[in-house]
Amino acid sequence: MSKENTQLSTVDKYFRLSEKKTDVKTEVIAGITTYITMAYILFVNPDILSKAGMDYNAVFLATCLSAAIGTLIMGFYANIPFAQAPGMGLNAFFTYGVVMGLGYTWQQALAAILISGILFIVLTITGAREAIIKAIPTSLKHAISGGIGLFIALLGFTNSGIIIADPNTFLAFSRFDNAPVILAVIGLVITGILMVKNVKGSILIGIIATTLIGIPMGVTNTSINASFSFDLSPTFMQMDFAGLLKLGEASFIGAIASVATVIISFALVDMFDTIGTLIGTATKAGMLDQNGDLPNMDKALLADAVATSAGAVLGTSTVTTFVESAAGVAAGGKTGLTAVTAGMLFLFSVFLAPLAGIVPAQATAPALIIVGVLMMGAVKQVNFDDFEEALPAFFTIAIMPFTYSIANGIAAGLIFYPIMKISTGKAKEVHPTVYVLALLFILRFTILPH
Repeated sequence: MSKENTQLSTVDKYFRLSEKKTDVKTEVIAGITTYITMAYILFVNPDILSKAGMDYNAVFLATCLSAAIGTLIMGFYANIPFAQAPGMGLNAFFTYGVVMGLGYTWQQALAAILISGILFIVLTITGAREAIIKAIPTSLKHAISGGIGLFIALLGFTNSGIIIADPNTFLAFSRFDNAPVILAVIGLVITGILMVKNVKGSILIGIIATTLIGIPMGVTNTSINASFSFDLSPTFMQMDFAGLLKLGEASFIGAIASVATVIISFALVDMFDTIGTLIGTATKAGMLDQNGDLPNMDKALLADAVATSAGAVLGTSTVTTFVESAAGVAAGGKTGLTAVTAGMLFLFSVFLAPLAGIVPAQATAPALIIVGVLMMGAVKQVNFDDFEEALPAFFTIAIMPFTYSIANGIAAGLIFYPIMKISTGKAKEVHPTVYVLALLFILRFTILPH
């Protein structure tokens, strides 16, 4: 056997490619697709956190490195095709909620994130996080997948400019007389045709084709950022624990209570963003076992917890499993090799930073819309003829895109599910964990900052 074949055999054996009916080429293409669809976070995250006073270039590097660490652990350790990066929503809560709203410094906010990361590691090792996932009713798991589909599609429509904000109707259809929107529509048509014809790698091909078409249209940015700095020191190890606890103030108990609410808020959103993404995407990909559970879930959750802790040390907001991972799964990704590919690309992004940003949002947006279409299929598994199952499922599906939050959708479903069961005399059918989660979410929406 040649050296090359031996290496391929080793890769096949480690990631169980043959067992999962996939191959190296498919997994690599899926990994590239995942990376491209979520690479926008490399620029959006520094932009949001810089408004909290953090150094843009340092946050960019921290974003690349934390995404690489979390995604590589997910690939090598958990062997599932999901990628991680600092989460949207969580970074906004960091800047506008904790720093600007509650008056903490960004160094103190990073300390809170590190504490939540360490807490997650403990909860994961003890099995508490996995137990929470297993307690979620099957109907809600299918609803989560459908809700994420709508959420991803909304991201695609808004990122492309096809749907825009409107002061009267909240959302509106854009005018199709400008190059960016036209390019997005062209990309959607190309990707849709490729999908219909069952072309392998349709999503990635669509992204590349749209990017190239965008060059003569003036939408694709081919400029080089020559002013980029590779200095991580402004954010590295800058956590301020003493300041977070406001030691020396008269009301130490009050300070502790305030910090606890911040940490719990970070924790709840991160936990259920990750849970929602893992369950929703895995459901669509057929990765759940006969009990409706995701194999290696505990390892995936540990990867998330470690990445969050590493992100705080490097200098970025909470790292979470990205819903855009569904694009890679839709492209055929079934194993950790998909995640490893994406993770390596995040790592290389550190060195390619001056050249990054070439792929426009109008090229990745069609991919998100197509993935949204694919994920909506899970809704067929929800019994909408049974209203006590239908109402919580509907709230889960609808509130995700309407509030721009996966966690909010899951919260609504978990709050209304026990209410429906109690009202029909079926309280004992609800797992005790669901009651606890419902109470925690009620507290979050009424007392905790959000």
